[in-house]
Amino acid sequence: MAWKEQRFEELTTEDLYKIIQLRINVFVVEQKAYYEDLDDHDQNSIHVTYEEDGKVIAYARAVPPNEKYENMASFGRVIVQPEARGTGLAQELLKRVIAVTEREWPEYDLFIQAQAYLQNFYGKFGFKAISDPYEFECLPHIDMVCKSDKKL
Repeated sequence: MAWKEQRFEELTTEDLYKIIQLRINVFVVEQKAYYEDLDDHDQNSIHVTYEEDGKVIAYARAVPPNEKYENMASFGRVIVQPEARGTGLAQELLKRVIAVTEREWPEYDLFIQAQAYLQNFYGKFGFKAISDPYEFECLPHIDMVCKSDKKL
């Protein structure tokens, strides 16, 4: 059981395969969201994973400022394996990915496009909705921001 933070160039081909496999299994197969997963942002992101017995159980990527959103850092592709949901792992993952953004880009606000049903979950981490729900990547989403002085 281990948490890891890795830049793209630190990922092995095995690491990358497990991450992409999890993202496809959850977002495309389970949630039936058809979207461009390989969006050219992985290469500049910091990848946070939790593994047990060689399997990625939780994952998120921290995205630097100006990579996707002007003057704001971000994170996304937040996933916990179905069998590990409800165990507190999602909260730990969020704490860790937010801590990465705080360490790497402390002066920047955090912007996320959250699945709308998770608005209250992200709200517990200081995120405020700044849009109405809208359809994105086949699912209802909402834009949310956490101000840099409000991060963990």
